Amino acid sequence: MTKNHIRVRFAPSPSGFMHLGNVRAALMNFLFARQKQGTFILRIEDTDVARNIDPEARQIISDLAWLSLTYDEGPHKGGPHVPYYQSERANLYKQYLQECQEKNLIYRCFCTSEELEKRRQRQLALKQPPRYDRTCLKLSGSDIDAKLAANTPYIWRFKLDDTKTVSFYDLAHKTMHFELKHFSDVPLTRQDGSFTFLFANFVDDKEMQITHIFRGEDHLTNTAVQVAMFEAFNTETPVYWHLPIIGNTEGKKLSKRDFGFSLTDLRNSGFLPEAITNYLAIIGHSVEEEIMTMQKLIETFNFEHLSSTGQIRYDFEKLRWVNHHWIMKYDTTKLTALCRPFLIQANPAFEHIKDEQLATLIGHIQQELVTLQESADALKFVVERPHIESQLLVDHQLEKYKPFFKEALTDIETLPAQEAAQTLSSRCKEKGLPLKDVFALVRIALTGKPQGPQVKDLFGMLPGAEVQARLNVLKGS
Repeated sequence: MTKNHIRVRFAPSPSGFMHLGNVRAALMNFLFARQKQGTFILRIEDTDVARNIDPEARQIISDLAWLSLTYDEGPHKGGPHVPYYQSERANLYKQYLQECQEKNLIYRCFCTSEELEKRRQRQLALKQPPRYDRTCLKLSGSDIDAKLAANTPYIWRFKLDDTKTVSFYDLAHKTMHFELKHFSDVPLTRQDGSFTFLFANFVDDKEMQITHIFRGEDHLTNTAVQVAMFEAFNTETPVYWHLPIIGNTEGKKLSKRDFGFSLTDLRNSGFLPEAITNYLAIIGHSVEEEIMTMQKLIETFNFEHLSSTGQIRYDFEKLRWVNHHWIMKYDTTKLTALCRPFLIQANPAFEHIKDEQLATLIGHIQQELVTLQESADALKFVVERPHIESQLLVDHQLEKYKPFFKEALTDIETLPAQEAAQTLSSRCKEKGLPLKDVFALVRIALTGKPQGPQVKDLFGMLPGAEVQARLNVLKGS
């Protein structure tokens, strides 16, 4: 591997499931690696065992596969830096902790969480920035020995040089500088001996020779501390990109209360993986072409001119628009297979419709679908005779057209579907009636709705006898 070889990583925690924020981080790392012929690594940051809800990150790995964000090194694939679960790398972290101790970079902190919170509240009351006051750095050797002899719990803290300023390069913000006097000495371990995200993250980025780190803007302050660690180990600092936080319509950080924040929600609602990645790649950027395949995104994404804004707005309607365009691009056979589970969930009767017939039905509604889930409502009339709201017929002036229907519908009773639709259209023109109004009533009778598939298609989507039975409502008493 050459020194210039790009190595990026997506490092999620299995303490939660995939949401749009970390999907976007994974996507940006993936696009960059593919564009630069680099290596995309998946690393699972599972050191906080108590909070892990996704054992072995199975759901995360499944989600990445569904999104076609294929990693080159990681769980189940291996690579030169196995294992890729941080919970299995504790011995490596111990070695680094020992080295930190030898270099006098760390110290024991015996302060309890209650003591720390009291000091924090006092600092806030005095309008001081809440930072650890280095109480334990001031302990004498005998004080430390006494606490160790008494088995007083402790953590290890990294001792920042508060006279220094650290710098690093961010693709959007360019060169950034942070004075370490504004930061607390960060914990490297927990009281149970496990290692914190910050420390394990630094060790793994160093060991795995990560060249670029793309993650959310909310990690910006973490970066300054980790850069201090890189410098303490005389290691070249990676290039960063702190991605803008995705905000909701109110400008607040997107959360699980916002629909569409969760990847599972989107998937269960019938959003396509191509649409999700396409949307996340174009928000916050000015692009000439909006609907793009993954390959097109790899080729065209511009990492040279990135916005330095701290937040971008999540536009759910735009995501729906992108999803609709991807549904339009899908082969009908493939789309049918994806719609079938949604259809069966809504009505088990769909299970008995053969693939070929179902594909024909899907083909007739494909243009109106925004999500896969909508196929169930759009085709409900096929397996369930609709209840026609009388007011809907009144609103569409059935009384005005009733004489026409009594005559015309009798004429088409025995005709094949296509011929029946054509004959009805011809009769309408002969009488000088607006085709749009007449066909809206026909559509209401067949589907319960004034909008939907074309009438000529509807005549073929239902059995002939069923068509006639439903059209009787238009003749009236």
